[in-house]
Amino acid sequence: MMGTGDWKQRMPQSHEALPGRERAMAPAQPHHVHGRSLLARNYPQSEMVLFGMGCFWGAERKFWDLPGVLSTAVGYAGGYTPNPTYDEVCSGQTGHAEVVQVIYDPEQIRLEQLLQVFWENHDPTQGMRQGNDVGTPYRSAVYTSSVAQLGIAEASARRYQAELNRAGLHPITTEISIAGPFYYAEDEHQQYLSKNPDGYGGSGGTGVRCPIG
Repeated sequence: MMGTGDWKQRMPQSHEALPGRERAMAPAQPHHVHGRSLLARNYPQSEMVLFGMGCFWGAERKFWDLPGVLSTAVGYAGGYTPNPTYDEVCSGQTGHAEVVQVIYDPEQIRLEQLLQVFWENHDPTQGMRQGNDVGTPYRSAVYTSSVAQLGIAEASARRYQAELNRAGLHPITTEISIAGPFYYAEDEHQQYLSKNPDGYGGSGGTGVRCPIG
């Protein structure tokens, strides 16, 4: 899960990105924890948001048991290469971040509550890295599926920045934008820490509480 080299901390230009492929990768198995579908289209009354928190193995585990979260999946977003592979994303040559797709019922859990989990469970001040995981795939990101979600996410960043300032920590570097294409990761990465309980989970947060949930 670790990358090396300063070049991996620079976002590639679109013309520098790997070409990828036309065929999409679709999950072949249901969710390993609760057995439901990983596909957002199977939840018509739901909302969806993508979170980049470094290594997506540990990030996904933070969300799959939350009441109101219908399903989670890991994948790639925010880059250029269509239908990339894990190795291609880890190379830093696709522009993608490792992300968790969170599908949730807004009647049961609010986006603010999900954002509280997001902010408190990684360090959003590190730029193109998360702990020992170095490179653009491990950047902090929130990709929203609506303008309304975008406004909530941006407001949450301002509030959390105030808390970080009080703690004497650095500015937030999180990328917050409307989501582009989301590409599912390979089946072995889905719910990885349910399948491999002793596996690598990534780094933790700053220790600073987020007041928005």
